[in-house]
Amino acid sequence: MKLEKMGEFFDRRLDGYEDHQLSCIDSADEFYLYTAARLPMAAGCKVLDLGCGTGLELNEYFRLNPAAQVTGIDLAGGMLKALRAKFPEQKLTLVHGSYFEVPFGTSEYDAAVSVESLHHFPLEQKVPLYRKLRDSLRAGGYFILTDYMAENEEEEKKNFLELAGLKKELGIDGDEFYHFDTPLTREHETEALLSGGFSKVEFLHRWKATNILKAYR
Repeated sequence: MKLEKMGEFFDRRLDGYEDHQLSCIDSADEFYLYTAARLPMAAGCKVLDLGCGTGLELNEYFRLNPAAQVTGIDLAGGMLKALRAKFPEQKLTLVHGSYFEVPFGTSEYDAAVSVESLHHFPLEQKVPLYRKLRDSLRAGGYFILTDYMAENEEEEKKNFLELAGLKKELGIDGDEFYHFDTPLTREHETEALLSGGFSKVEFLHRWKATNILKAYR
């Protein structure tokens, strides 16, 4: 099996990406709409989108709140270009880079969101990211996480062991991100959010493997 670098993986699949997401992920047509409806509706509110891709959640969100100001971060430059082309009139700031490295600022955003992006990373990487994310939210702010989560700890461990074996076999070392699904369980995802400083984590809904959590600043 070949491992591809994260940004390159998505850019190579740009042409069919949205059709794939909506047709191959169970209930995606529902959870993108559900996610958008959980974001703030005040005119001019500021939202941070981690791993925004082509903005499938933003299709509905900008319809509901066309005056929202969204900052999107993604490793795939082609995805960001496609997103910009979709919403030329919206208040959209796009950052090409890793959300682990890009500074978010302090008390900048009313809410944050991430859809089907964070299931590639282990708990120990997520905790400092969530701490940075929590600090970027204003008082009363929150984070909506819509993501693929492992059914149990056995599944979680199996995926991480398989990735480690592949990297060893291919001679891959270092911290660069490769596309491989390593979802945490909902319990471990909640643990990571709380360890990152969020005051409360609420389970909102589930569509098979996709869960939605709301973490309060």
